[in-house]
Amino acid sequence: MKRVGIIGVGEYLPKRILTNADLEKMVDTSDEWITTRTGIKERHLAAKDEATSDLATKAAKEALKDARVNPKDLDLIIVATITPDMQFPATATFVQANLGAKKAICFDISAACAGFIYGICVAQQFIARDTCRNALVIGAEVLSSITDWKDRNTCVLFGDGAGACVMAEVKSGGILSTYLGSDGTKTDLLNLPAGGSRLPATPKTLKERMHYLKMQGNEVFKIAVTSMVGAGQEALKRAGLKCGDVNWIIPHQANSRIINAMAKRLGFVNAQVYLNIAKCGNMSSASTATALCEAVKEGKIKKGDIVLIDAFGAGLVWGAVIIKW
Repeated sequence: MKRVGIIGVGEYLPKRILTNADLEKMVDTSDEWITTRTGIKERHLAAKDEATSDLATKAAKEALKDARVNPKDLDLIIVATITPDMQFPATATFVQANLGAKKAICFDISAACAGFIYGICVAQQFIARDTCRNALVIGAEVLSSITDWKDRNTCVLFGDGAGACVMAEVKSGGILSTYLGSDGTKTDLLNLPAGGSRLPATPKTLKERMHYLKMQGNEVFKIAVTSMVGAGQEALKRAGLKCGDVNWIIPHQANSRIINAMAKRLGFVNAQVYLNIAKCGNMSSASTATALCEAVKEGKIKKGDIVLIDAFGAGLVWGAVIIKW
């Protein structure tokens, strides 16, 4: 199969910033409580006229510019999101229209916080098997649209944003290994109860606030650490590498305590873990995408570096990918 890698990255964070001090005025919480338990200081929120496809398009344009790829030459667009513009059509089709990428195949992936990794794995298969020459993979979320701003346990966690990458055949380096996993027996731990065919919208579901994200935080915390450690270990094994061979790990930015516990169990030191959680919060599929972009743009990730991207999310789903930059 062809060697496939990332040839361009981009991100977009909405201009509006919601700080912990702002949240202190909305719910019973404090900056100290949020910072100590999550590592989050602020998060970005989309404007009222910004949908997921708008954020995704802006990140995509930056990634395409970085990759020096004309939108008209795009073969595939994948948008990973749990906050699509609409139930259908796919958010990727709105992005296609915005970019003018007329010949691109378009579809969405719903894999929660692991969505960007799932998208990378799918795009790799398309390119490696000559179905497509290139692909645009985007992780984009407007989580503020499904956040219950009266729930102090969850509203402090989430933010909006988008990150993107352009993938194509590369002469050296590229994706060394991938690993994906799922456990559908624990769907109750993190979900959006109503709005689908199981519980269509009714006055009752609206009154009971069932159209907002629900999470059993303590249980999710435990499984997140175990799953991300396992995913990272399996990806390293498949690549024939050890922890000491990895230059940078880009973890899902869910919670600083989860990240620290995962990095410690994998044997990484803090200098090797890239974080943007303090300024962005948890952006689901957009978290690893924006963190990767920032690490590259800041010059931290350099040519020849080994990068491990590792994430966990609702489903339950998890995944890891190892790339030689």
